[in-house]
Amino acid sequence: MTRWLILADDLTGAADCAIAFAKGGLETVVAWGQGQAGEQPVLSIDVDSRRLDAGAAAERQRLALAAHWRPGTRLYKKIDSTLRGQPAAELAAQWRALAAGGSAPLAVVAPAFPATGRVTLGGRVMVDGQRLEATALWARDHTYAGGDLAAILGGAGLAAAGIALETVRAGVPAVRARLARAAADGLAAVVCDAASAEDLDTVAAASLALERVLWVGSAGLAAALARRVCPGRRQAPALPPLDGAVLLVVGSLAEASRRQAAEVVRSGVAQGLSVSPATLLAGPVDPAWRAAAADLRSRLDHGADVLLELEAGDRPDLAQGPLLAARLADLLAAAAPAAGALVATGGETACALLGRLGVQGIGLVDEVEPGVPLGLALGARRLPVVTKAGGFGDTLTLRRCLERLKR
Repeated sequence: MTRWLILADDLTGAADCAIAFAKGGLETVVAWGQGQAGEQPVLSIDVDSRRLDAGAAAERQRLALAAHWRPGTRLYKKIDSTLRGQPAAELAAQWRALAAGGSAPLAVVAPAFPATGRVTLGGRVMVDGQRLEATALWARDHTYAGGDLAAILGGAGLAAAGIALETVRAGVPAVRARLARAAADGLAAVVCDAASAEDLDTVAAASLALERVLWVGSAGLAAALARRVCPGRRQAPALPPLDGAVLLVVGSLAEASRRQAAEVVRSGVAQGLSVSPATLLAGPVDPAWRAAAADLRSRLDHGADVLLELEAGDRPDLAQGPLLAARLADLLAAAAPAAGALVATGGETACALLGRLGVQGIGLVDEVEPGVPLGLALGARRLPVVTKAGGFGDTLTLRRCLERLKR
């Protein structure tokens, strides 16, 4: 069976991109650091490069490729559906590494994830009908001057062309012919428009016929590929009974996650706690830190499901994200062993917390909803874990995560 390697820049992306393969019947593991990287049919690696500059991110992705790829492996470069991080520099490093080995691939770029409102039209990312550049997501966190994908790739030295939506909707033969022509012309990448899951199915079917290809996208294209290559949908295995309450941790600053957290607390399905960045930065010597840790442990010990939220403040400093995630994991470390399951929102938060608990990977099991995978932790504790990117989901998403774990 062909092995798949997925390289992502954060943990939630590594998981939401890989879950379709697990649902399709392939053993699928998400790993990070020196975690559970073995011979599974599908291995998804969190390279943890989201917050690095272009040069450092590219080098980290190149090293991950060198460590895990071998001839015959199908490579999927997971990028954020709203282009956060350094996707162009990372892709360029991977493409050049493969080309240096005598096998220059054609990068098939399709970041659309229609189930979450992200589509690609005219070679540009659109979110809920708006250009990406006009959204709050872009205003809070962006890398590039604009959302033109061919221009972004060109800036990284990758010559790219586009396949318009009308060509995609003309069917697999039309897309296959366009891809073959791009490869013959010596292009490095092709940007594919897609506004529906069916469009991504067409791109997947056409590109699987290529001899040398590197897929680049979010969970949408990954799911389309999985529908083509997996042996068949399987029933999700039963989870072990919960041994404790559910701990929901919201470290993401995305508006969607904030609304979801507020709904969980408003509805009373979990008790709410919050901690400020100042408290986390002060560390365990701060009385507020010790009080928050003790309060959380007491509630979990008494069987209460708890949602702990990092306060956003008026002007959050995104540069402090990795440090705050690490400090949040430190605060939770003493209390989290009392939890029977975890829900973590935000890739940095999830990775820091799971690593602090001795978890070395996640064996994916099911999907609560598009982009929200459920798995079992691998390592010191084998407990159910749900991870979610900050911008995914509607107001009830976190409630559905809790309900799925309690079911």
